[in-house]
Parts: sequence; structure tokens; C-alpha cells
Amino acid sequence: MIAVTQVADIPAMDGSRREREVRRLLWHCRRGMKELDILLERFAREALPRASEEEWRAFVELLALPDPALAGYLLGGEVPPEGPLAGVVQRIRA
Repeated sequence: MIAVTQVADIPAMDGSRREREVRRLLWHCRRGMKELDILLERFAREALPRASEEEWRAFVELLALPDPALAGYLLGGEVPPEGPLAGVVQRIRA
């Protein structure tokens, strides 16, 4: 499981601390499947610096999933249950 800073602290992080957390999560985006790497890293670079607490938490939850589940959601058209995870998957696919 990916350790994450207290999620309640995420919106209040100063720029440099938030940047460090984004870089740390970028490392976890490296999955070994190039297609997943590209999708996850692009989202992390573009969206995480301004992400809400809910989006941040959902992305961390997404990264904790096994590769087959990630591939199904991001490449195979499978849909996660409703909620924040579904929203993040939809944003990554878009």
C-alpha cells in the first residue's frame, strides 16, 4: 500500500511539499506497462498539483490497485464503482 501524507493536510500543503508528494506518487505510477505508465504519469503531472483532497485520495487508491485492475479501468473500458475513483478514472481516460 502506498503511504501518503495525512490526506487532510493535502490541500493545505505549501507548494514545495505538494511538489515532493507529486514526485513521490510519480514513482508509484511506474507500473511496467508503458500504456499505464503514460496515462498515470500524465495525470499525476497535470492534475495532482491542483487536485482536491477527494481527487488526491482517489488517485492514491487507484495506484494501490493491481495492474490487471488498472489496465481494465484505464485501457479495457471497465468502470469502477461510482464515486471518486470512477471520477478519477474518467478524467485519466479523457
